[in-house]
Amino acid sequence: MTIHKPGMTYIMKTIKYQLADGIATITFDEPDSPVNTMCLQWQQDLSALVAQVLQDKDAIKGIILASAKSTFFAGADLKGAMRLKVSDASAIFTEIELVKKNFRTLETLGKPVVSCLNGTALGGGWEVALIGHYRIAIDDRKTQFGLPEVTLGLLPGASGVTKMTRHLGLMGAQPYLVEGKTFSPQQAKGLGLVHELVAPSDSAAAEMRSKALAWIAANPSAQHPWEAKDYKVPGGTPASPKVAMMLVVAPAMIKKQTRGLYPAPEAIMACMVEGLQVDIPTALRIESRHLAKLMTGANARAMINTFFFNLNAIKSGQSRPGSAPRYKPAKVGLLGAGMMGAGIAFSQASKGIATVLKDVSQEKADLGKSYSAKLTQARVDKGRMSADEQQKVLARIQATDQLQDLKDCDLIIEAVFENRELKAKVTRESEPLLATGGFFASNTSTLPISGLAAASIAPEKFIGIHFFSPVDKMKLVEIIRGKKTSDETVARAYDYVQAIGKMPIVVNDSRGFFTSRVFGTFVMEGVAMLGEGLPAAAIENAGLQCGMPVGPLAVLDEVALNLSLHVMEQTRADFEAEGKTYLASPGEALVVEMVRKHQRPGRAGGGGFYEYPKEKGARKFLWPQLKTLYEKADASWDISDMKDRLLYRQAVESARCLSEGVLTSVHEANIGSIFGIGFPAWTGGVMQFIYGMGIDTFVQRADELAQRFGAGFALTDEVKATIRRFEPVY
Repeated sequence: MTIHKPGMTYIMKTIKYQLADGIATITFDEPDSPVNTMCLQWQQDLSALVAQVLQDKDAIKGIILASAKSTFFAGADLKGAMRLKVSDASAIFTEIELVKKNFRTLETLGKPVVSCLNGTALGGGWEVALIGHYRIAIDDRKTQFGLPEVTLGLLPGASGVTKMTRHLGLMGAQPYLVEGKTFSPQQAKGLGLVHELVAPSDSAAAEMRSKALAWIAANPSAQHPWEAKDYKVPGGTPASPKVAMMLVVAPAMIKKQTRGLYPAPEAIMACMVEGLQVDIPTALRIESRHLAKLMTGANARAMINTFFFNLNAIKSGQSRPGSAPRYKPAKVGLLGAGMMGAGIAFSQASKGIATVLKDVSQEKADLGKSYSAKLTQARVDKGRMSADEQQKVLARIQATDQLQDLKDCDLIIEAVFENRELKAKVTRESEPLLATGGFFASNTSTLPISGLAAASIAPEKFIGIHFFSPVDKMKLVEIIRGKKTSDETVARAYDYVQAIGKMPIVVNDSRGFFTSRVFGTFVMEGVAMLGEGLPAAAIENAGLQCGMPVGPLAVLDEVALNLSLHVMEQTRADFEAEGKTYLASPGEALVVEMVRKHQRPGRAGGGGFYEYPKEKGARKFLWPQLKTLYEKADASWDISDMKDRLLYRQAVESARCLSEGVLTSVHEANIGSIFGIGFPAWTGGVMQFIYGMGIDTFVQRADELAQRFGAGFALTDEVKATIRRFEPVY
């Protein structure tokens, strides 16, 4: 520590400490970083700071916590967490305890502490903010506060669980701890977690400091509420009847939501309940033990990798080629006003983009626009959108049956039926109407983009933009680069996807691309098991138990068996036209039989693997004839094998996509698999599933599955080498 006199200013590497007129100002300022984090250097500086504060205690009247960054504090150093092993748990526990000891020293010094929150404070950053007995924040709608650690497989272990539970009570704190819900400055004030707000302005920081000084002067003996002898937990302790009744069902509810695959929510609930039955120091130790276990576990490592590092790679545009300025189309045309086109129209119009929604008739186009009216009205009814905002969104959508209305669109996206001739027809009709420099996209989910681009007058400006249904809820968009697609077109598509609030991944052209190809392996592996005589209920439960949103048979019903059959037949015809041999995957014959022989095309057609009762409130159930037609009494099965088959089949296919160059990065594989096809988030995504268990372990198990269940699990030497080459290093 370097001492600068006069003015009593102490400058450490990440913290600046200044004592003047009895006010100790602690300013966080990590060098060479846009944000402040709990890096190892900061932890060391914090210990040095606290030692200095103790030395200056008699001269201190109050403490102000501030930030030199545009945000207050970002939280933990997650890159360091990626390198942890189970054997590091004891050291991590000691490290966490030291941080909290320093926090505790500052807040129990007997001096008022004020946190001046100039911007976002999440995770460890919010825990730093909670050191203050009084919190003042700039009232900016972009600012976020909260403890989202659970979304990374962690818990708020730097006193966050202990303090939030005591601030809000067991039931009140659950959404912000167990679910990781964040909140705005206004919401924080409503919760009593922020005490004063100042309007955003150039002088906001000075205004916060002025208010802090006034509060310090008026509250010389400030302390946290729970330090007072008469403190009572809001809503009651675990011993109170109302809370005790809730605690009987809470663990079961958490288990139902997590299926036992996510340890963090259960650990957080344990800390909340146990922590309220002991004193503060003990509650903090309970936190530290649970956090040390989670931090050194495989689940947190997988989730941090994907939901922090991989997501940031997408947001920062790592897969966006070139360095051209950011682009946002002013006017976008959509061909086809069905569910997909209507959903894209809503997403665009909500983000300020003028939209032309065209279909073959005005009636169909208007019906497509009515989808946006329905969605916006639901938001108005819930108070999430004003009636004026609703009208603005709807006014941006022009429903039409006139081709000429597409004139001067910067981008036209066709979202018509998966038929190559139809797509070629609409491409030729509408492409000449594009504005100068405009580009054309297909929303196909399976047909190769390079083939569709043959109908284009400018294949370098032709690209695939594959949305997922329902568009208003699904965040992922798969951008497919054709053989002739230019970098500029890829970059513009990337920017467009981000402009409408979605997450883009970029893949190279191939049949089924990445998401549809891998998704197909999941559902067809389920059908293959059915064909082997395994019980349909066991197949569906295997899907749920391994973490997929629904079982493979239920998913195939939703997609429609007849549509899957159409894709299979189209693929077979394409192979034959190219002089290639088409190898049917296990389960295809059963799909043909379900559609053609048993007349069960899927949910939309009245029934598939499931029956769909028309009575209100009645739940779907497996078609009873599946047992008679396909289940074999002598078929042996093991639920662990079934779960592995469903996950490994997708991971193997993803590794093949990476080896073939369809995928070019691990982060796109992970994000695409979770947000596009529902691969279990606990794994961190398809490739992290491999890396998380260890490459050798994965390869050995895949080889076993290949020997027992077929070539779908087989890994060539080239694919194995690719897996090793792309393994991330932290």
